[in-house]
Amino acid sequence: MLVGYMRVSSTDDRQSVDLQRDALIAVGVDERHLHHDKASGAKDDRPGLKACLEDLRSGDCLVVWKLDRLGRSLPHLLSIITELKGRGVAFRSLTEHMDTTTPQGELLFSIFGALAQYERALTRERVIAGLAAAKRRGKYPGRPLALNQEKIDQIVTALEGGASKASVCRTFSVPRSTLIDTLARVGWSGPNKN
Repeated sequence: MLVGYMRVSSTDDRQSVDLQRDALIAVGVDERHLHHDKASGAKDDRPGLKACLEDLRSGDCLVVWKLDRLGRSLPHLLSIITELKGRGVAFRSLTEHMDTTTPQGELLFSIFGALAQYERALTRERVIAGLAAAKRRGKYPGRPLALNQEKIDQIVTALEGGASKASVCRTFSVPRSTLIDTLARVGWSGPNKN
């Protein structure tokens, strides 16, 4: 059975699913098995897509007019198609001539998967390079440190002078977990007084 999904980005009447509907019906999708959303592709909450995915059974084929009508990004699109494939559901996009029931469609799907993996690797490389550049400039991403160097020096002096960690926490208004994490970060391994 062919099941169709359509989406337009605008919730007002400026956009219509008529073009998509006509194309899907022309390839044999029964109107009773057409699902649609009027929402941005970036939205996770698409009731029409949810109903469409629930309507699909093993041996069925999901048909869309264009790839960007289904997924909000290449990785999102591939995750949907991979999940469908695992359920025994084929996928077909009319505009891109992608059909996972054919060897050419399988090849195209594999190429898209490789491209998505490459995109993730590039993103990871850029993040690592950005973090390294920030570190070289003395900037550390994430939450700012709870204790500045002056306060850390005072705490270490107090601990080395015999103060317990509990009294240091009270004196400096520092939570115990912050004190322990900070001492581990600076490499202090003095006497282990509570």
